[in-house]
Amino acid sequence: MSTDQTQHLPSTQAFALWNLGFRPFYLLAALFAALSIAFWVAQFAGWLGPGVYFSNPLWHAHEMIFGYAFAVIVGFLFTAIRTWTGRPTSSGIKLAGIAALWAAGRVLVLTPWPMLAAAADTAFALAAAAGMAVPLIAGRIRRNYFLIALLLALGAANLAFHLAMAQLIELPVQRGLQLGLNLILFLMVVMGGRVIPMFSANAVLGTKIMRFPWLERIALGSVLALLVADFLNLQPMIIAAVAAIAAAAHAVRLATWKPWLVIGRPILWILHASYAWIAVYLALHALAALGVIPSSPATHALTVGAIGGLTIGMMTRTARGHTGRPLQASMIEAASYALVQLAAVVRVFVPIFAPQLYLAAIILSGILWSIAFLMFSVMFWPILSRPRIDGRSG
Repeated sequence: MSTDQTQHLPSTQAFALWNLGFRPFYLLAALFAALSIAFWVAQFAGWLGPGVYFSNPLWHAHEMIFGYAFAVIVGFLFTAIRTWTGRPTSSGIKLAGIAALWAAGRVLVLTPWPMLAAAADTAFALAAAAGMAVPLIAGRIRRNYFLIALLLALGAANLAFHLAMAQLIELPVQRGLQLGLNLILFLMVVMGGRVIPMFSANAVLGTKIMRFPWLERIALGSVLALLVADFLNLQPMIIAAVAAIAAAAHAVRLATWKPWLVIGRPILWILHASYAWIAVYLALHALAALGVIPSSPATHALTVGAIGGLTIGMMTRTARGHTGRPLQASMIEAASYALVQLAAVVRVFVPIFAPQLYLAAIILSGILWSIAFLMFSVMFWPILSRPRIDGRSG
């Protein structure tokens, strides 16, 4: 590279955290995932005094859904929408302001002012939706307009949770949490269906992924039907039937992506393995609706296995791709993938088959999860906070 060329490259020591959405939100989400679960496990195990952290499991669930997962979604979509439309998404002071709203919500839920937390969370959802709506509508990317509605729906579910917890509306608190989870599930099956087979086909030469329109309709439609059935609290047999159909559809859908071809590529197998947890969740959800098993293992198949695995996999992949680095996971990243998957196995199956080890399962799963996201945070802090190594913007 010539001297003239190197003069136009940004210094790798410059601060670039606010250049593009994935940078602050991936870092904040990973740090929050590591610390929040560590504190939650310590609180649940009785190692902290009463009230030091969340004593109510509902708040723990809220923070992982509307705190951690929502942050990753916003970071991913801000970045993806700029690629799809060729138009800028929030950056600089605007991006910092949106991130500050998210952070304010995480702090305020620990204070005696729950309505301030609700206001911060709602403002975050509105700001994020607006930040995505402008380039999407300007770029006329109509097939992705639903993302605006989805973010607003997540914000509404979050607000409903806050109001129900404050007893200002008559709505079962669990209903808001389940709605948030099902909205995230729908986003995962839509985006997963778009990118996972594409990534695999691009990486493994000669791979042909078969798409069946009827299967896609059943897979996506059944998840939407489950969202409605759960929210309306329909009869258990109806919920179980819808969940069972969805489980079968997503298991077949995953098989058509030929996951066995990417076993030697950690940055791809984490996406396939995590998507498999969606089918597991749906099957367990059907069993839980019938009273065969408790609902907690099913929920954690989705939250730890699917959401945890897909988010850490997509965070590493998009962070690498959008900072000019090779799309190949390091040993540290592969280890973090394995830890999240192991955390899911422990959290889901030990309570089912060895309920006497329930507390130990929660502690071990939480430790594995926290270590995984702490590893990501330490490794990706310099990557996310410095400019692209190829000199491009972003």
